[in-house]
Amino acid sequence: MTFVLFLLYMAIGGAVGYAGWSLLDLGIPLSIASGAITTAILGQIHLLATNGSSKRELNERLEAVEKETRNTGRRMDVIEARTDAVEETVKHELTERRDALVSEMKQLESLIDRLSRSFETKLQETSASPSFAPNEDAILRDVRDALKDGRVDLHLQPIVSLPQRRVSFYEGFTRLRRPDGSLILPAEFLDAARRASLMGQIDNFTLFRCVQIVRRLAERDRRVGVFCNIAAASLEDSTFFPFFLEFMTENRDLSGAVIFEIRGDRFETRSRLMRENMDKLTALGFRFSIDHADTLGLDLPRLQSAGVRFVKMNGHALIDQLRDPMGARPVSSINRRIEGEEVSAVFSRYGITMIAEKIEDEASVVEVLEYDIPYGQGHVFGAPRPIKASLMEETAPPPQMVQRLSKFG
Repeated sequence: MTFVLFLLYMAIGGAVGYAGWSLLDLGIPLSIASGAITTAILGQIHLLATNGSSKRELNERLEAVEKETRNTGRRMDVIEARTDAVEETVKHELTERRDALVSEMKQLESLIDRLSRSFETKLQETSASPSFAPNEDAILRDVRDALKDGRVDLHLQPIVSLPQRRVSFYEGFTRLRRPDGSLILPAEFLDAARRASLMGQIDNFTLFRCVQIVRRLAERDRRVGVFCNIAAASLEDSTFFPFFLEFMTENRDLSGAVIFEIRGDRFETRSRLMRENMDKLTALGFRFSIDHADTLGLDLPRLQSAGVRFVKMNGHALIDQLRDPMGARPVSSINRRIEGEEVSAVFSRYGITMIAEKIEDEASVVEVLEYDIPYGQGHVFGAPRPIKASLMEETAPPPQMVQRLSKFG
């Protein structure tokens, strides 16, 4: 295209030279010079115009490249920001899943350990029972005589609200008496009573006194509940449980004040019959408490559905687990790691109240208060004490009940 234009410029220059020679009578040298000059001027104008256009195009292209570079930079910034967000989310989810997995593994290990201990205990009891003669055992004879004569006493230990230290509940402890008035402590009689299947009798006697105590407290307008220990064997005893259930049905108006307490390890390994009998008591409105819990890694929805409304745990073990960032935490609907300060509130969310037991000194009280544990129990608040002699007589089981229960022994 440029070559054609230059031919055109030369033609125009030639025409100018010819016009100067023929029309203006210029000499041949001048005519040639004028044509050459015209051609040169047109060529120079073409070159100048062409160079200006090229510079504009180059500038426009450079501006377009710079604009695209800036846009690409902004896109990269957005991509980096999104990548950082995704990375943070993935890290958070991985941490939560790892914590949940660790918690589940600890719960599984705890359950396996409890099952192992339960199996070993039952194995030892089974292997020991053949070599033992209950009718020749002095302790067992004392236990039978105490049950036959109705010498089953009740000692009460206060459970106080924190930090007010107001007595809100009592826990009832069973004590058997010999004819001379000396006590047979649980450490002495429990093993013999289990071997001879007498726990049902003991629990029924204790329960009768607990019910009578609650009624006396109600008459004085004292709204105080009583925790009544009940052996798992009693809940699985087809002979005694119907009598037990009949008595509680007659006293179902006290369902808000009588709380049945069973050991945590026996709750975890309870049989189908035990679950069914617990459900029968729950249907009457009675509540349950788990004591001697050894871990906070409890399944709260499961406890709630079983009618458990209180959980007791040794104060020192409780504080150790609450302080430990990786300590056991309850199973709940919360999908994140629960802090130690939140544990009590999470229990309350499922209608379950925490009680720190075996609190023996003021330093332990301060530690418990740091984690908003609502109730405490232990010698620092009061040791188990026998009820007054006058009240002991008033709450004694009637002869008909003693005779009825003695027939089962």
